[in-house]
Amino acid sequence: MRYVANSPISAPNSAPISVADYRARITALIRPTPVTLRPTLDCVGLVLAEDLVSGVSLPPFDNSAMDGYAVRSEDVADAERLAAVALPVPVDIPAGRTDIVPLLPGTAHRIMTGAPIPPGADAVVKVEDTDGGVQRVAVRAPVAPGTHIRRAGEDVTAGDAVLRAGTVLGSPQLGLAAAIGLAELPVHRPVRVLVLSTGSELVAPGNPLLHGQIYESNSVLLAAAVREIGGEATVLRFVPDDVAAFHAAVAEHLGDVDLLVTSGGVSAGAYEVVKDALTGQGVEFLRVAVQPGGPQGSGTFKGLPVVTLPGNPVSSALSFELFLRPALLAAMGHTVIQRPRVRARSAAELRSPSARRQYRRGRIEGDVVTPVGGPGSHLLASFAASDCLIEVPEDTEVVAEGDVVDVLLIGGAT
Repeated sequence: MRYVANSPISAPNSAPISVADYRARITALIRPTPVTLRPTLDCVGLVLAEDLVSGVSLPPFDNSAMDGYAVRSEDVADAERLAAVALPVPVDIPAGRTDIVPLLPGTAHRIMTGAPIPPGADAVVKVEDTDGGVQRVAVRAPVAPGTHIRRAGEDVTAGDAVLRAGTVLGSPQLGLAAAIGLAELPVHRPVRVLVLSTGSELVAPGNPLLHGQIYESNSVLLAAAVREIGGEATVLRFVPDDVAAFHAAVAEHLGDVDLLVTSGGVSAGAYEVVKDALTGQGVEFLRVAVQPGGPQGSGTFKGLPVVTLPGNPVSSALSFELFLRPALLAAMGHTVIQRPRVRARSAAELRSPSARRQYRRGRIEGDVVTPVGGPGSHLLASFAASDCLIEVPEDTEVVAEGDVVDVLLIGGAT
């Protein structure tokens, strides 16, 4: 049975709270994720929870930096004067060989890059300075002691802390972890988010639309935003405007996720199912002094943290940027949780409502930012074409062309 609102359209009866206060509220709501051991390759983008101390040195042994010949430098000291010094080559040392034969005076061992330096050798002659002989080699240039040898511990000494807790793990860090022999790493677990879109007017992309219907996009937008920062998102789409159905859908996921994020159903209309389903259940609905995205809600439902976002796509996207993105990053152990800020001159006049902080989409080039589209919360194409957000403070109603404004760099369009 379709839910029918039992209350008239109403207006909020409390003053809006500030952007900063609401951001702090959401950050406090979302609990830090636990530390877990994960396979090293599965830790891309995650945050290291403990210092990593190496149990080995890198390199673990003296090895050759070149393909060539391991020699005693004194044996080839006259190579240039004599045009070449001929030496027998009794041994080959490929990379990976473990039974290393000592080098005898007056001989050379053919050696590959990365292979262990044999006892007795103090230099490597690169193959380009020889005739490349297999049984006997002609060395055409002298080498100083230590030439083309990578020393044990030159990069890392056993006992060194090679990565500190709080490090965001990218490919270089994971390569280093593997190089010191770690198959698993202690990391902050990705946050698990259930994204729920409500509205009987919503239709899955790929299906035909009837008059009055729209394609559902917010779940894609929000789930992608969660995954972009290393979180895990489960999408639950097309829950009808029915309170009992809403409760049943969420109940199926209790214990499996860290956070429920909804879009739509939070304004002052007569069919606001999210608001009716969660009012009196631990979730508070209020207004934030921001445009777009004023109607918001947050709290807990049966112990599960909940953040309810407005349904217009740009309002939903901006709310994620301002409130959820920093909170989710903090929960996963990140210390840098805010977007970079710069100052730039506005290429056009902007008008903003009094007592609300407005965010306009824009593109930045050098020290000039150009607004993209209008302030409407339905203009998703403008958001997709933007690489920054222009912030207009609460006490500013007009930004003149050429005025300097704060700009949040969000990447995006290229």
